[in-house]
Amino acid sequence: MAKTLNIFNKINSLRERYYRVSMGKNALLALIAETEVAEQVYNSNAIENSTLTLEETEKILLQIDLDRFVTQREVFEAKNLARVVSYIDKRSKEQELNLEMILSLHKMLISNIRDDVAGRFRNNNEYVRVGSHIAPNPKEVIERLEKMLSEYNASSHENIIKRLAKLHLVFEYTHPFVDGNGRIGRVINNYLLIREGFVPINIKFIDRKKYYEAFSEFDLKGKTAIMEEIVGKALTNSYYKRLAYLEGKKIITLADYAKANKLSHSNLINKANRQTIEAFLEKNVWKIGVDSDPR
Repeated sequence: MAKTLNIFNKINSLRERYYRVSMGKNALLALIAETEVAEQVYNSNAIENSTLTLEETEKILLQIDLDRFVTQREVFEAKNLARVVSYIDKRSKEQELNLEMILSLHKMLISNIRDDVAGRFRNNNEYVRVGSHIAPNPKEVIERLEKMLSEYNASSHENIIKRLAKLHLVFEYTHPFVDGNGRIGRVINNYLLIREGFVPINIKFIDRKKYYEAFSEFDLKGKTAIMEEIVGKALTNSYYKRLAYLEGKKIITLADYAKANKLSHSNLINKANRQTIEAFLEKNVWKIGVDSDPR
């Protein structure tokens, strides 16, 4: 509890700093959001076993031919998710998240991939499983999701990390769709963050093992600690990146920073992973603003 509270206090401080330096910089903020779309798409799809690399994802979104054959499904997964990511950036500020919006987002995501299940919840005998977890009876889906949203909205006095971690775990436990549950769950995370005045997060493919450990912890013990840590670090990382750009710092790799300051690169990577320095991952490379203090 204390650990989560410390992260939340840190994020509140970063959020206030972000608001101060972002005034009048809408063009830069829009540019950052645009450049993040491909990374969001790559990481979310990679977690779901897509074979596309980040470079290939970028090429597909720019309509550049790839050097190898990929399935039509993977192409549509990239294009559809990019459309959804861009859509929620504005839509989330206009409309509260409800079941109708979740269905609308799902239809955008799964169109041309599984049109027979796009935009609807599981029904009849449509059971799904993730690993050893069999999702609840399709008849329970709507009731479980309504309860999930109701509990999230009723806990607005609590910190966003705990609320979001719990909601994400409940959503994925419910697995309301035949296909696309993971991607929609991560989209919903950002829908809610943006709506509540936070910046979006990007759960990275390299954190996939820990991400799935969070689901196991919730399935077996009903606990949310691992997911809270993932959400907290992802949110911190997102603020560090934006602040580096907004505050006009010169952005360099952590390797170059270590060399210039005669510091241990491995030690800095360790601190970056713990988010105790203002380093951030961009295109899977650790970077930092040169004014940041490594201590």
